[in-house]
Amino acid sequence: MNREGPVASAPKGMSTATWTPDNGNGTFTNPLFYDEFSDPDLIRVGDWFYLTGTTMHAMPGVPILRSKDLVNWEFVAYAMDKLDLGPAYRLEGGRNIYGQGIWAPSFRYHEGKFYIFSNVNDQMTQMFTATDPKGPWTRMPMKRSLHDLSVLFDDDGKAYVVWGHKSMRLAQLTDDLTDIVPGTERALFADDAGMGEGAHFYKIDGKYYIISANWQGGFRMPAARADHVLGPYEVHQSISSHEDFGMASSRRLGTPKPPFEFWGPDPAAKHSLAMHQGGIVQTPGGEWWGLSMMDFNSVGRLLSLSPITWKDGWPYFGLPGNLTRTPRTWVKPKIATPQPVRVPYQRSDDFSAPRLQPIWQWNHVPVDDKWSLSERPGFLRLHALPATSFYDARNTLTQRAIGPMSAPSVLLDASHLKPGDTAGLGLLNLPYATLGVEKLTDELKVVFYDQRLDQRVRVKMSGTRIWLRADCDFLTERARFSYSFDGITFTPIGNEVELFYQTFTFQGVRYGLFNYNASGAEGGFADFDSIDVHQPHTHGLMRPVPYGRSIRLTSFRATTGLAASEGRLASDAPTRFEIVDRELGRVALRSGTRYVTVDKDGAVTLAAGQPGTAQTFQWIETPTGELVLMSLATNRFLRIDPRTRDIRADSPGPMPDDSDGARFIWSQ
Repeated sequence: MNREGPVASAPKGMSTATWTPDNGNGTFTNPLFYDEFSDPDLIRVGDWFYLTGTTMHAMPGVPILRSKDLVNWEFVAYAMDKLDLGPAYRLEGGRNIYGQGIWAPSFRYHEGKFYIFSNVNDQMTQMFTATDPKGPWTRMPMKRSLHDLSVLFDDDGKAYVVWGHKSMRLAQLTDDLTDIVPGTERALFADDAGMGEGAHFYKIDGKYYIISANWQGGFRMPAARADHVLGPYEVHQSISSHEDFGMASSRRLGTPKPPFEFWGPDPAAKHSLAMHQGGIVQTPGGEWWGLSMMDFNSVGRLLSLSPITWKDGWPYFGLPGNLTRTPRTWVKPKIATPQPVRVPYQRSDDFSAPRLQPIWQWNHVPVDDKWSLSERPGFLRLHALPATSFYDARNTLTQRAIGPMSAPSVLLDASHLKPGDTAGLGLLNLPYATLGVEKLTDELKVVFYDQRLDQRVRVKMSGTRIWLRADCDFLTERARFSYSFDGITFTPIGNEVELFYQTFTFQGVRYGLFNYNASGAEGGFADFDSIDVHQPHTHGLMRPVPYGRSIRLTSFRATTGLAASEGRLASDAPTRFEIVDRELGRVALRSGTRYVTVDKDGAVTLAAGQPGTAQTFQWIETPTGELVLMSLATNRFLRIDPRTRDIRADSPGPMPDDSDGARFIWSQ
């Protein structure tokens, strides 16, 4: 059974604004989705691009999205409704598959059929096939376990697979694609050659390319190429590296069980995050673009789009003059027909539809007769099953948290809970945190729980209806829970919750609706009336470009900035520059009759005349909201050296610690 179809409109009065990469002016801003979409693989069939990625223990899994411009995506279907391969997949017997399940799928199209191959930990690789991406999809286990595989259908009718880590393996597949042909398996690289994992295998203009991801020495994307499918392969150490958009790493979880231990961030690490695993694709018009993911701390691994520049036969992520680096904001791919702005998911839900919206995924395999949208129309009903905690509660319904900030608010009717039941809203993560209603022998209590501190706070419940809210900030890595009995006045409860990225569940934070019974028996039921997900920042700019206004540009964490004095540019007390609209989200900086001008070597001056390429900057915000200005003359960023106070446009990208001086704060 496949969940598919167009995304329904949000119910009246609920939040509809969500992160949209299309800026509406011919440009886009990364990430494409501000919720987790990891290990991407994409293909083009005709005018459509199709995309899938990792879903691990979430059900349904293997999502399929489609787009005509690589920026505006729509949901098509899930290729897999459930993957039930034993008790661990059902959260039975104290077992689980957190951080396992569907990993790094390979998406392919060949002779009228769509294929998705994905390895499953401790199981065989699974092959999904369909003649229409909407489904139905058929699943067939292969006879081998192939880690992070990529399949290539060659021109001679043979199919090959690459998989593994460092040395990587290559083999020919049998005609039914379920096994490798005996005697064809071989290692491609020495362990120290520089290749990693997460292979993407292509044949382009007669040459064979393998793109991979390597975390050693900082996340990067090595590539290899050969004239023959069997090699020998020449390795290029990086076609993408160090691109973190200026994001700094947060603390990481070091142990998966209490007492929790943490590590980092490392102040000596210049780039502890970076875009890495992903692939490339060519548009009908001949342009090449790349997709890759990046750890965005606790919100998870997010997907970004990069222009590809071919040089010396290698597909570099980035622009000429700044290869291996991706601009956070750039011009959209050129296509024949402009596409409407759209997003793949609607996040707010009043549960009035006859089936769950595509945004929802169960935590592990659900128990189908213990949840319902029809027992009480307009409500999600969750029957309580026995569990020791939120982490092992069955039938927890989740959706990915969305950044940079968001606040899910849930309306719950707790009138049918039984003693031992706890139902509510959780932030599914490690450590996790929940806010719910607990049924004691003869009363209801609001209960907050922070697993990191093993701290509970209980408040007496008034009535049986309650609003539960979690205000999440994925830039500060903090969340605060609150509750309301009237939906208007919210009361904070408990401590501020610290959010983490961790590689045990290998997912970012998820909002979870839950109901479980801690007494060891089945309990009552909880009726969820709605969830409303509010997002204060839904585009690439937290502040609009101040076209036509005069502003001051001050260096981030400094009192000096750009100054025009006696016809020259200096680093001093900031003076005013008029922001001239150069279209496509670009600006020129004018002082009197002169413009900030960049030479091809990155030198910066004030020069008279009309603005052209040398005077034009792409106006970009870092994820945390500071301004960076990318010169179109160098495709590098304007900066004031913190030590020498020299002004140049030579930064490849803003440093997380601002040691290059490329960040600015603008004011009027």
